[in-house]
Amino acid sequence: MASTAKQGPGKAQKKARSSGGRVTAPGKGGSTASGPVQSTRYTPPIDRREKVSPRWFGFLIVAMFALGVLIVILDYADLLPGGVNNAWLIAAIGAIFVGLLLATRYH
Repeated sequence: MASTAKQGPGKAQKKARSSGGRVTAPGKGGSTASGPVQSTRYTPPIDRREKVSPRWFGFLIVAMFALGVLIVILDYADLLPGGVNNAWLIAAIGAIFVGLLLATRYH
């Protein structure tokens, strides 16, 4: 080995440091020492009427959860037509999933 690079553990050569230095000019990046740079574009606030869900929306969410739980209980008790069937459980999971989706849209 005729190179002048210093060797690291296991006789592996250490990576040489680059002499390029800083990639972006100071103050030109996306943040400063005090935090991110504020955008110069104005975004108007969302109207308050658009943020509020209708009153029935919350009741619909609870009804979908309750329907799913009720289907599971009635299927377990063998009170649904067709006896104990996986289709009823899939319908219950679907109702609970719809309730979760609705809950994510609730304001």
